Amino acid sequence: MKVLVVGGGGREHALCWAIARSPRISKLWCAPGNAGIADSAECVTISDGDVDGLVTFAKDNSVDLVVVGPEAPLVAGLVDALDGAGIKSFGCSKAAAQLEGSKGFMKDMVAKFGVPTAAYGRFTTPDDAKVFVKTHGAPIVVKTDGLAAGKGVIICMTIDEAIDAIDECMVGGKFGDAGAEIVIEEFLVGEEASFFAVCDGENVIPLVAAQDHKAVGEGDTGPNTGGMGAYSPAPVFTKDVETKVMEQIIVPTVKGMADEGHPFKGVLFAGLMIDDTGNPKLIEYNIRFGDPECQVLMTRLKSDVLDILDGAASGTLDTVKPQWYEETAMVVVMAAKGYPGSYEKGTEIKNVAAADAMDKVKVLHAGTKMAGDKLTATGGRVLGVTARGATVTETQKRAYEAVDAIDWQDGFCRRDIGWRAVAREQK
Repeated sequence: MKVLVVGGGGREHALCWAIARSPRISKLWCAPGNAGIADSAECVTISDGDVDGLVTFAKDNSVDLVVVGPEAPLVAGLVDALDGAGIKSFGCSKAAAQLEGSKGFMKDMVAKFGVPTAAYGRFTTPDDAKVFVKTHGAPIVVKTDGLAAGKGVIICMTIDEAIDAIDECMVGGKFGDAGAEIVIEEFLVGEEASFFAVCDGENVIPLVAAQDHKAVGEGDTGPNTGGMGAYSPAPVFTKDVETKVMEQIIVPTVKGMADEGHPFKGVLFAGLMIDDTGNPKLIEYNIRFGDPECQVLMTRLKSDVLDILDGAASGTLDTVKPQWYEETAMVVVMAAKGYPGSYEKGTEIKNVAAADAMDKVKVLHAGTKMAGDKLTATGGRVLGVTARGATVTETQKRAYEAVDAIDWQDGFCRRDIGWRAVAREQK
């Protein structure tokens, strides 16, 4: 197969790295890619937002399958354009992408489908939103309706914080058009997990769960980020929890979206809260692999990823049974100092090859490029140092040994990725 992966972050490096291992691959491109992806795929200088350019490239190069990594091209209708050109793709339609593109749409849909989720309200004026907050009290969660690069969720522990968050979104315009409408939800208590299922419009198969670390600081403190690390499997996500999630959340959503005339194809990423009795509630849906969760999923995947991606695109998922390594996988994100605020670009990173050469370690690139013979940082989240091991404790040790082998004076990472699972192992 000739495959084009769309995107240029850590998720796309993980996908390219996995696809390149497939015996079915004959040619692999990535648009636009990054310095690390260039080791697995031929990078082409087309933006992931250039729908026409991507469709033209796929047609001109007889691409068999386009794998869409980020959410923005899906929300913009890239899959619809590819379908119109007769090109097979892994990803959902523009209509189905509203599950992530509009949090209000998602909440209305899952309420209609009977999916357990947090109580909520949708607001287009700040005054109405503030009345809702004052009526319901705190803690409470304020979310932008539209896409905000993983930063549009504000957990408010007091009413004053919630009022400030409403003003930031709707008056101050901190998130641009994404915050013109907001969703306000009840604050759920429990342990979060990310679960992934792949759909072909009708059939749906479970993948595995992971736990992400959103806050920038150790102990889950500080502002939310796109994700500072993840690990899989997540001990909280037992087989019993998986059964409940599939029966109560994933399957009703897939059936409901088909009934609405928007059949879902691609990967459905459920952000979940699991209470202390093992009952899950849906926090939100994403319509693509998580970043950094994709890095640990591709590290644990034993079978051919193209069987999964092509099965979803071709409507043959009922014949696919993914195989996984039982070991733990973990990714530690190295970010530019200052992230998620302002940070310097173009700083040099050394010794990545030394870390990459370590046993059961893979350094996945999220925001890098080559400047001459120097590897430089181009983004906020820059590297995903990924490791596999027999236990979470062993895997964590291996991942941080690889982090410490990298020489990047202008970078930082959290030093406690996997802390919940490590604590469980040490009981």
